[in-house]
Order: sequence, then C-alpha cells, then structure tokens
Amino acid sequence: MNSSKVLSAIAGTIMAMTAGVAQAQEGSAEAPPIQDLPREQTLIIQNPESVINNPGWFNIWVGAGGGISTGLQQLVLDTLWYIDPDEGIDGVNYNSLAAEQPTYNEDYTQLTVPLREGIYWSDGVEFTADDVVYTVETQIEHPNMLWSGAFSTQVESVEALDDHTVQFNLKKPNSRFHSVFSVRWNAAWIMPKHVFEKVDDPTTYDFNPPVGLGPYTLHSFDPNGTWYIWEKRDDWERTTVAEYGEPKPQYVIYRNNMPIDNRLIEMRNGNLDMIHDLSPEGMFAIVEQEDDVRGWFPGFPYAHPDPTLPMVVFNHQNEMFQDARVRWALALMIDARTMSLASYRGAATLSAISVPPTGTHPKDYHVPMQEELINFELDTGERVIHPYDPDIGLQIAEMVRPQFGDAVPTDPEEIRRAFGYGWWKQDVEAAGELLRSAGFTQQGRNWVMPDGQPFEFTLLVPPEGVINRLGVILSQTWSQNGVKVSTEVAPDVWPRTEAGDFEAVVSWAVETWGGHPDLSFFLDSYHSQFIAEPGGVQPARNWMRWSDPELDALIEEIRMSDFNDLDTNVELGREFVRLHLQEMPNIPLMSYNVFVALSERYWTGYPTAENPYANPVNNWANSRYILTQLEPVNP
Repeated sequence: MNSSKVLSAIAGTIMAMTAGVAQAQEGSAEAPPIQDLPREQTLIIQNPESVINNPGWFNIWVGAGGGISTGLQQLVLDTLWYIDPDEGIDGVNYNSLAAEQPTYNEDYTQLTVPLREGIYWSDGVEFTADDVVYTVETQIEHPNMLWSGAFSTQVESVEALDDHTVQFNLKKPNSRFHSVFSVRWNAAWIMPKHVFEKVDDPTTYDFNPPVGLGPYTLHSFDPNGTWYIWEKRDDWERTTVAEYGEPKPQYVIYRNNMPIDNRLIEMRNGNLDMIHDLSPEGMFAIVEQEDDVRGWFPGFPYAHPDPTLPMVVFNHQNEMFQDARVRWALALMIDARTMSLASYRGAATLSAISVPPTGTHPKDYHVPMQEELINFELDTGERVIHPYDPDIGLQIAEMVRPQFGDAVPTDPEEIRRAFGYGWWKQDVEAAGELLRSAGFTQQGRNWVMPDGQPFEFTLLVPPEGVINRLGVILSQTWSQNGVKVSTEVAPDVWPRTEAGDFEAVVSWAVETWGGHPDLSFFLDSYHSQFIAEPGGVQPARNWMRWSDPELDALIEEIRMSDFNDLDTNVELGREFVRLHLQEMPNIPLMSYNVFVALSERYWTGYPTAENPYANPVNNWANSRYILTQLEPVNP
C-alpha cells in the first residue's frame, strides 16, 4: 500500500471514531419579517449570540442582558481606531473617529488625539471631543460600567483641548494605552454626551433607541430577543465609514439563537447571507450542495483562521507541570495528523509556535522562522533532536484528498497557508527520554513521577464542538503512551480556568490583533505582576500562570516601544516565540478556525482568502467595513 493510501485510510478511521460526538441543541428562533423588506437590498446575518435576555437594552457600557453583536457594535457605535485582523481595505490601521494614528509624548505618559471633523450622531448632533471626555470621566465615576477599570487604573485626567482635540494624561508610562480605543473584536465605544447627560443614572438607562455614530439606525427588533433590523442612515456620508464608500445594503438583519441545522436550511432557502460559524460537517455539506455558497478559502479547509490559538494550558502552580521537560514530553507524544482529523476533520490550520497562523502573522512569524524551526534543537537528556516537521500540513492534505478531491489545494504553499506551516513530529521515544531526564520512571508501560505517584491528570474541555473533540483525542493519545489522562467535560470551563481550578485545560491563552505584528494584546497580561495566588482569580490571559524573568524583561521592553514601529515589534515578537519554544509553557495546537459560510445569491464582494480585506466573522465590530465592499447581485 502506498503512503497516500495509508494516510487516507488513517483519516477514514479517525473520522469514523469521532463521528458520533454530540452537538449541543438550541431552541429555534422566531423568523424576522424578511418578506416586508426588499430582499435585494437586505443583508441577512447570523449572530452567534443565543437568546437576548433583555432585548431592549442597548446601553452597551453596562452589562444588563442586552445584545452586543446584534448589529449594535458593528453598525451603530464607533471609537477612535480599528485594527483589521486580516489585511484591511487600505492597510490594517483605520483612523476612525481619530484623525491620525496615536501620538504619545516622549515618555508615553500623555496621548494627544486629533479628532475628525464633520462626523455626526444619528440624531444630527455633531461629534466633538466633549463626547470622548464624557465617555472616560463617566465610566471612572461609575465602577460598574464596562470600561471603568481600564480608565480608572490608567487615566489621571482627560481634557478637550478644543472641539476636535482630546488629551489623555496617564498615571504611568504606557505605549499601548490607545488599545483601549482600538477595535479588534470591540473596544471602548464613545458615548453621546448630549444624550446621557440628560438621564439621572447612566447605569440604569436602556439607551433605546440607540443614538450612534455608525451608518445605520434601529429599524425594529424582536421583543423575544432573536432578531434585530437596522436601516441605513440618510446621512451615512457623515459617518467615518464613508471614507471607504457607501454601505450597500439598505437594511441589515441580525438573527441569533439559530441551531446549525436551521442556519443551513435558511441559507438554502435564501433567508441568510452570512453564517457566522458551522460545524466542519455542516460546512462540507453546504458547499457541496449549494453552488453559490463558499467559505473563506475557495476549497478545503474552507474556514477562516481566527487570531486565537487553541492550546493545551498547564497549571504552572501545580508541581506536576513546572518542569519544561515534562511539558515538552507531552507535546512530543501528540500526533498532529490525528489531532487535526479528530477535531476539525482535517480542516485545521496548525501552529507550532505561540502565534496564530492568520492575518499578517504568517509573513511576520511563521514563514520567516521556518528555517529556525527546522534547525531548532531539543536536548532530551540522552541525545539532541530536531523535533519540527515542516511537512505535516502536506500530509494532512493528502489524507483528506480522497474524500474532498479537487477542493483540496495542490500547491505546497497554498497547502501550508491553509493547513499550517508545520508542527512537531510525534516522537514517543524522545518523550520518554525527556521524562527520564526529569526523574520519571516506568512501571510496565505507565509513567511514574519522581515522588513515586502515577503520572496522571485531568484535562478540562467544554461540552461540545471542535475543542471538545480535540481534548478527547489528546487524552486518548497520552493515555495510550503511558500517561493516564481523564477528560472532564465542564460547562463552566472558563470560570474554572480563571480560578485556576484545573490541572490542564484545552483553551486559549493567546489572542492577537491578527493584522498587526504587536503581540502585547495578550502578551502584556503574561507579566508576573498579574499572576494570582493559588486559589485566586487570574486576570486574562495568562491562564497557565507562567512566570519567567526573561519574559518580564521582554514585556517591559515592549511596553516602552512604539506600537507602529513594525520592525521592532516583529523582532520582539520573535524573541517571545524563541523563549516559548525553550520553555513550552503551554502547547500551541492550531488556530481557532471559523467555518463562515457566504451566500452569493444576493450579494458579492465578501472578504475571502483571495481578497482578505476584512475578517469575515460577522460578530466582530471590524465587519462594518464589509458592507462598503459588497455589491448586489441584482441592483
């Protein structure tokens, strides 16, 4: 049997083993009144939120059960800057309400922001610096408002120098303060001073209907909390998106609480244009059955790699995981091919390094570091090995090709872009050498820790989906190689992760800008100053509670660097990657791939891998720019 037949046979076996993983069932949502709107002028989007408990609450600055990605943050609200997770329409940095990129004084204690002129709230009042000052001061005064902590800990004072200039005086140097006002998924939205100053308590005001700076206003919404309809402003040209053209849809409908089967049916029936996410099986089915539906990639693996990196997170406050040799041993027991097939049915984008392979990161990190990874040496205590395999993605492509045929790319560079740039070789022998060098012994085929206790632990996973599947196959793999690992399904996986109530968990401790090489979005939180005591709640995102003096020094250097000095950012980011390789504090696995489905029955011009001007994941606030690039199929 030749190698490709062996690989495809393995793939079939793994998929059959994991085909019975249960999917969580949601209640069906009431359909919006689509028939009352001109379909050729209406964009219909699936919002991944479940039922909105308090559907008439639009005060996004106070959490009270209202929706967030109902269109509110995408179409109505605005802030100073946006950073695109992919390549952007004209570069990744968008000056939105700000007239230019952030400018600090020499020691990063003061940020002065010129604001755009000629921008108006949807009720006709002009936007000014007073709105920005009010947004900051009001939230400092009310600790239960969403961005109160970010402002109260960092801002000494804020002042309007004139109608269109605002100055932030910071409590201490911080070259990344502007990130509070920079949209990745969301950011600190600007409040309309002239609206909120008239209410007695900004924390109890429902802000219904919302007055916004974006190009759409509220048309109607379901009182039961399952859909929202927005209508384009007559004066859309007085909003910041006008720089990129007119948003083409006259109406936009966001539909939430939609089970996967319902999403598929509604797209087939022409009642849904953009699906936020599907299961791998759902995506494979709809692109095969519907000629006018596509994903991010034109063929397999279809999904968009999110700037988020699922990984095995070890609790470093547990003595079991405090030795890097142990963490490396567990990494080398994993078969990346099996892991990809069991979780994403082969549609995973692998990453051996602690940077997700998405947006502009491959050109900044993955591609230029390939030679370094290939030459990376690991001392097992008995020999020196080169553990990296740059061709694992090519192998996975061959494994799925018999099932998906021409949908699987054939060009090696396209395969690496879609399946990942490599991962670690499964090397159980080297894993054993590392464990022995750390004082472990074997009894039969099972590993025993230096204290004589069996080497066994529990792996926390969410109740369903690809991360659940991922955890199950990892537990099975480690158990087969002498480390008894039990999978614990935890509906409260995130609160327990924050509390440190786990030994290991499949989660993510890395979230990046995607379109910008700066890693501080997650990396600053890794500083030891933020590590909680055992039993305490860990601030995002250093869930493993990793502490290292070299890491602290690197973070402090980043803090005093210019955010838009891209060369310096890339070099500091690569230094982090190198430190992470030595220590393996967690095991990076793959990007969180989102199976966005895009119907071209009514609209064309969506962002794709061929034209990556935006993240297609439509609950992100960045998705507002997509509407300026769409064209109706039937004008």
